[in-house]
Amino acid sequence: MSNQSTITLTMSKSFEVEADKVFAAWIQPDLMKKWLFTMEMTNKVAESDAKEGGSWEIVDHREGKDYRAIGEYRVIDAPNKLVKTFRMPQFSDTEDVLTISFEPTESGCNMTFVQKIVVPHEEGWTPEDIDKACKEYHDGSKAGWEMMFEGLKQLVETGKINYPAENN
Repeated sequence: MSNQSTITLTMSKSFEVEADKVFAAWIQPDLMKKWLFTMEMTNKVAESDAKEGGSWEIVDHREGKDYRAIGEYRVIDAPNKLVKTFRMPQFSDTEDVLTISFEPTESGCNMTFVQKIVVPHEEGWTPEDIDKACKEYHDGSKAGWEMMFEGLKQLVETGKINYPAENN
């Protein structure tokens, strides 16, 4: 029996700008640091060697902790398709795969985002436990990406992001 499940999260978002602008925000460090897993004010590192086999890294600093997201580019077919891996080594040694593709529309483009999420199982889990964990990973990831994609949309369409006020 496998000690992990893989689930698929699929989302789409439309943009009022051409695909090349949105594509750039996924691979250019100066744009990545504004929206991808981080905000400009909490970002410590944004690096991207945007070529197939090249790596990317983001380090976000929040509440005294560093959160590191890393991965490598598998496919860079600008402005149509991007495939890259995603890991957060401090939480898990699992690796997710992100596939982002773009279709032109009359007013700009439509982005389709697919994340293959690896859900590690704990010892002794029942099928119900596994289903529950898969749903939590799916829904948690979806909520996180929805917030990020809203920032991405503001960034590419207006040049800046209106971050929600911190209220803690």
